[in-house]
Amino acid sequence: MKRSKKIAVFIVIFFLIIALIVIGRYAVGLYFKKKFSKRPPPGVIVEVISSTSFSQTLESYCTSLSSKTSSYKIKKNELLEPIKFNTKVKKGDIIAKLTSKTIVAPFAGVIGKRGISGSSLGSENTIILTLDDSRKVLCDLKIPEIYAAILKKDLKLKATFSAYKEKIYEGKIESVASRVDAQTRSILARAKINNENSEIIPGSLLEIKILYNEKNTLSVPDTSIMYEGNKKFVYKIIENNMVKKIEIKTGIRNQGKLEVLNGLNEGDKIIAEGLTKIRPGMKIKPIIKSQ
Repeated sequence: MKRSKKIAVFIVIFFLIIALIVIGRYAVGLYFKKKFSKRPPPGVIVEVISSTSFSQTLESYCTSLSSKTSSYKIKKNELLEPIKFNTKVKKGDIIAKLTSKTIVAPFAGVIGKRGISGSSLGSENTIILTLDDSRKVLCDLKIPEIYAAILKKDLKLKATFSAYKEKIYEGKIESVASRVDAQTRSILARAKINNENSEIIPGSLLEIKILYNEKNTLSVPDTSIMYEGNKKFVYKIIENNMVKKIEIKTGIRNQGKLEVLNGLNEGDKIIAEGLTKIRPGMKIKPIIKSQ
């Protein structure tokens, strides 16, 4: 009897231990389930849909010209006092005093000189004095004839000069030729570019971007787009900060933005960054992206 009693007690203790282990594991599981099932919604960058300026661009190159220029042939032995080259003068200022006459600036500009060999003029005693007004520079562009339908006066343009790579100079098309050059199959257009600080030196090579088909329309950042085959989707924020996957149609791209043709309205909120954290129907913590 003693032996059978011991066996019975052992069996009871064994099953009690098993029951405690099962109950303990179940309790731990409930604890962790409760703790981690209520994770805070992920914070993602959200952008409010608004209108953006869009345009298509036509790229070209040209050599800058002064908007006004004048030159004078001067004998060095006629100078009464040295000429102050590379200085700015106003209209009416004296730019050179000679024994025979005084040269007065017909317009505001910068005094310079053009280097010419003595053999070209027959004497090393001769200099060519120049006066350039470069506050606005001119630029002659050869545009392929396929752009004849969009090329017109007053089209806006942006110019860059390699000496000031980070700076953009604004301008516009001033005139367009009335015929196509039969040899080059191009149309000549003249542009005028603002150069208030005279940073663009006459003769400089400029990179030109002519803007056409300008319009203001709704846009989304290209980081918000999800591609599935030929279709494009975004996550739209609906009530209670829930997200909904919707299809949109887009147009042209401009500086990291895509034109929205269909699917969104002004004032809608979409997820701009952090798409990998999100699934349809999730709740999110919106972080509004400043425009």
